[in-house]
Amino acid sequence: MKILVVAGARPNFMKIAPLMREAGAFPDIEMLLVHTGQHYDHEMSRSFFEQLEIREPDFHLAVGSGSHAAQTARIMVEFEKICIQNKPDVVVVVGDVNSTLACSITARKLAIQVAHVEAGLRSGDLEMPEELNRIVTDAISNFLFVTEDSGMQNLRNEGKPDDSCFYVGNIMIDTLFHSLKSLQASKTPDGNSRFAVLTLHRPSNVDSAEKLKDILTAIAEIAAELPIHFPVHPRTQNSIKRFHLAHLLEGPGITLYPPLPYMEFLALWTRASVVFTDSGGLQEETTALSIPCLTLRENTERPITITEGTNTLVGTTGSKLLKAYQAFKTAPDRQGKVPHLWDGQTARRILEILTAK
Repeated sequence: MKILVVAGARPNFMKIAPLMREAGAFPDIEMLLVHTGQHYDHEMSRSFFEQLEIREPDFHLAVGSGSHAAQTARIMVEFEKICIQNKPDVVVVVGDVNSTLACSITARKLAIQVAHVEAGLRSGDLEMPEELNRIVTDAISNFLFVTEDSGMQNLRNEGKPDDSCFYVGNIMIDTLFHSLKSLQASKTPDGNSRFAVLTLHRPSNVDSAEKLKDILTAIAEIAAELPIHFPVHPRTQNSIKRFHLAHLLEGPGITLYPPLPYMEFLALWTRASVVFTDSGGLQEETTALSIPCLTLRENTERPITITEGTNTLVGTTGSKLLKAYQAFKTAPDRQGKVPHLWDGQTARRILEILTAK
């Protein structure tokens, strides 16, 4: 069986790494890796591949940045050539980025089967580009590999046949557990002092001067009593500069970083007392390690992190963030449980299903 695995952005790398690693145990699988280059920071991309032990891609499309339409179109044109030349049996796409959408459509139009890893997640917010990518990709995929119960229910509600939907667990947790084995704590803040970690990158939070100022003002207030470590996403950095908000982050309680390689960031947030984020993946990873997470969004496509895990949906205003932080202070050790099949064996289950078909 010939499988093309597609990755395009940093969150994708964490999801393909277990598949690439596990494929060695399946002698009937020939696995080829396509890096679309949607994430176009070459050095950061390289560091992720090295730290996650991913071999060099077989194909690198180098599509770079651009509008959603331009980026998606360039990926489709280049990926079609690879599919025609290599004739894969299955194309595996992960997550919800533009590469996921572009490659799934291209493969299906060439009558190639598509497997979507992390299928069925829904935020209900059609203003999110990722939500549109999820819906379209799931609509045309042959194999829908699901991380949580809500995903299975969403797919049933959308009329997907039961024999195409597979609850396999969360492949992000495969990478997390694997990486924790080799985690070096030397690059984390010294001592046992309490601190928080912040990530912030969603357009709805950082593209509006008023919204970003409101959030950062609340962050500065929290940092006066709980130190905050903040790796700043390039999009967020540009907005901070454009809106003249850097002064809000100059207090002694805030430590700024450039975007961190995977292992350095893992070493940081896994020692945090609480994580503030608008990321999807961090909601899951903090749940897997029972670390409190306050999510700066109005919705989440990962409800299991709230119903079973340690995640709290905060909203996107400074006042709501401060209220949630006060609640965290009264109960900082919120108990949660690790969801079913978030056990580090998801990649193996996926490959067993693909090879059995």
